[in-house]
Amino acid sequence: MMNIEHLKSFIEEKFENKEWQPTLSDYDIFNEFKHHLNKGTIRAAENISGAWLTNQWVKKGILLGFRIGKMTDYSKGGYAFFDKHTYPLKPVDIHDSVRIVPGGSSVRDGAFLGKSVTVMPPSYINVGAYVDEGSMIDSHALVGSCAQIGKNVHISAAAIIGGVLEPIGANPVIIEDNAFIGGNTGIYEGTIIKKGAIIAAGVVITAGTPVYDMIEGAYLIKQEGRGVTIPENAVVVPGSRPIKANTDFHAYCPIIIKYRDDKTDRALVLESLLR
Repeated sequence: MMNIEHLKSFIEEKFENKEWQPTLSDYDIFNEFKHHLNKGTIRAAENISGAWLTNQWVKKGILLGFRIGKMTDYSKGGYAFFDKHTYPLKPVDIHDSVRIVPGGSSVRDGAFLGKSVTVMPPSYINVGAYVDEGSMIDSHALVGSCAQIGKNVHISAAAIIGGVLEPIGANPVIIEDNAFIGGNTGIYEGTIIKKGAIIAAGVVITAGTPVYDMIEGAYLIKQEGRGVTIPENAVVVPGSRPIKANTDFHAYCPIIIKYRDDKTDRALVLESLLR
């Protein structure tokens, strides 16, 4: 077994060598890389001293798996399933303490699922994703590649948590602990949802989406090259703003209408009872 630093060096070297042809022992090393992804000992992004940093070498390793993978027929029981041999379904057993309810849900190898995670059908969790303890991925929800989901998060039905592999430096979507992501939402392009925030049904947030904080009376400030960060405990609902060129028309603009209080928390108590 390689240590993490040696594994990182291997990934960095092979990623740059476009002519590299892997041997059987190279595939064994790549499987070590996936083992660490599955166990959560390496992640596509980490919170270091309060700031989320992207581990570019991890994203390179995931992309490397697609490059060296060979198409394989995984079809079984009348269901067609074709993918790279480097990315089968994630092996999960009863000792992982994860609930995966039957009915079309899939978790790709190289995704981390913490204890007491619930995956409702049909939903999909892609390679590189990290879903921490006690979180629920509801029906028809997608957790994209490298997305980072914290503890006790509810990703509601038909919510899309966007994935990102390229460009290498692009930050993944981050949903921090105890956040609630409503149904039919879309969170994309490096957006960070801080602890305890509530994203109401139908809200869509991309890197270019302006978000207005009604409590502060100002638009959220975005750092150049990064997605918007929704503050802790913010409650975000769909909204609009007038277009300067023609105020008869409005453009989409999510609005922070309040910050969580006891009344809001009581409304979410049912979520913990379902886990």
